Amino acid sequence: MNKTALITGASRGIGAAIARKFGSCGYNLAICCHNSIDKLQSLAGELHNLYGVEVLCFQGDVGDYAFAQEMVQKTLAHFGHISVLINNAGISHIGLLGDMSIEEWNNIVSTNLTSVFSFSKLVIPGMVEAKSGRIIQISSVWGNVGASCEVAYSACKGGINSFTKALGKELAPSGIAVNAIACGVIDTDMNKCFDEDERRELADEIPAGRFATADEAADMAYSVATAPAYLTGQIITFDGGWI
Repeated sequence: MNKTALITGASRGIGAAIARKFGSCGYNLAICCHNSIDKLQSLAGELHNLYGVEVLCFQGDVGDYAFAQEMVQKTLAHFGHISVLINNAGISHIGLLGDMSIEEWNNIVSTNLTSVFSFSKLVIPGMVEAKSGRIIQISSVWGNVGASCEVAYSACKGGINSFTKALGKELAPSGIAVNAIACGVIDTDMNKCFDEDERRELADEIPAGRFATADEAADMAYSVATAPAYLTGQIITFDGGWI
């Protein structure tokens, strides 16, 4: 029986790279996006043609519990199990906290943090029954140290990190590993706000001397997913020695 990975926010960037990595390793996939359904379906077709894996596509708001429930239920109905959950979906918000509206705050919290609760809660029963499973969060170094003008984002990622440590302890007796990857600067659309000079200056701050690629982040996610279950409750910093 092929393994199945459910990946949130997979139409581009790190999520799409993770889907490609797991697909290339023979995993059937359930992937979702909020808006870019054409990109998602194109990715699904590419992975099916290249690797012969089955890919289910979903469009919706990961912060909406009903959508998470529908995606997990349909994935389980189709594949029978979920081996790996990767909570990747996230949005950024740059600006002073004093200028942030309550609507903006609620939106980033529901997308970045509540979604991690929802999808994790929904996959746990099947994983507990199987006495195996992997839950991986794509977090950020700002969850470790905080970033000025990204207070809400940092708070969500810090919450994800604590969530991961606690849930790892809770699920370890059932053979389920829960870990987070605290990413540094990954070369994706989320960092397209920087101009060339800013990109150069930022790269100079990183001991590795460059941004990571989305493919490298995907390789890291696959390494964590295939590590022994004894690796659990960990926040693995992936930042080229930056922070």
